[in-house]
Amino acid sequence: MKTHDFYYDLPEELIAQTPLDQRDASRLLTLDKRTGARQHMHFYELPTLLKPGDCLVMNDSRVLPARLLGHRLPGGGACEVLLLIDRGNKTWECLVRPGKKMKPGAQVVFGNGELTAEVTEELPGGNRLVRFSYEGIFLEVLERLGKMPLPPYIKKELQDPERYQTVYSREMGSAAAPTAGLHFTEELLQQIEAMGVKLCYVTLHVGLGTFRPVKEENITEHEMHSEYCMISQKTAKIINETKRAGGRVICVGTTSCRTIESWAQEDGTLQESAGWTNIYIYPGYRFKVLDCLITNFHLPESTLIMLVSALAGREHILEAYREAVEKKYRFFSFGDAMFIY
Repeated sequence: MKTHDFYYDLPEELIAQTPLDQRDASRLLTLDKRTGARQHMHFYELPTLLKPGDCLVMNDSRVLPARLLGHRLPGGGACEVLLLIDRGNKTWECLVRPGKKMKPGAQVVFGNGELTAEVTEELPGGNRLVRFSYEGIFLEVLERLGKMPLPPYIKKELQDPERYQTVYSREMGSAAAPTAGLHFTEELLQQIEAMGVKLCYVTLHVGLGTFRPVKEENITEHEMHSEYCMISQKTAKIINETKRAGGRVICVGTTSCRTIESWAQEDGTLQESAGWTNIYIYPGYRFKVLDCLITNFHLPESTLIMLVSALAGREHILEAYREAVEKKYRFFSFGDAMFIY
């Protein structure tokens, strides 16, 4: 298949720049993966689509305030450091700007000097290893000095950083939010649990590779980025019991989907697991665990629109996206949602 097979035309004004005032007020397009039948609803109506005995699988990763604005020493020229992967020993793999001025040996200061850093190595591809110096706990320093690393298509400043976190986020480590979960409120989750739907959590730390475009003409030649993910024994048990009892495993977001599909046995069972995954799901893939998916609308020609096409069929997905454009749905991270069943 060709990358262009997953193109659709999206007017720029439909790219949501800010979250809605109420998380669960977003629209919800339902799609029957077998027939292509569609319905238009709101996210707060999700419980009507769920059944007792189902389970919801959510990604509890929390977004790091990973964007650090500082000054180079000596001279004071402005610079930006974006944390990507913790490499240990106070060293992170980072994106830096301006790249030409941030060679190995470059010194940087952030805030009032409570955080300083040195570029120690330039990696293939242009990322840098940066070693930080600080007193106390790094995450607490980050909370004070760091900013949310919003996706490149969001141009507006986010007023409340918590709106780029899910209400159930716990495990700090993502460079971008698992955005399908942004629609849930505490009250909606309580309502869903009260009707006999089990809630369980996986962790996948979302990397910026999620925004990397597919540049190859043939989709099979694209090299997928790696992300760290974990499944607890408790979550594996809930999912296995749900499948055995005939319930549906409903993933909230492509990150939850990629996590459970990465570690599933051939018979569809799971056990406690952790490690790096570069699973690449596109049409022709046979899902081992997932039955349904709650997801946002994805970029044209992206690996994520390929993933949802693997679940529901490319034609059904593109028809649904065309209708969403016609009806002026909001797209991408702060946009509306789909329920594919």
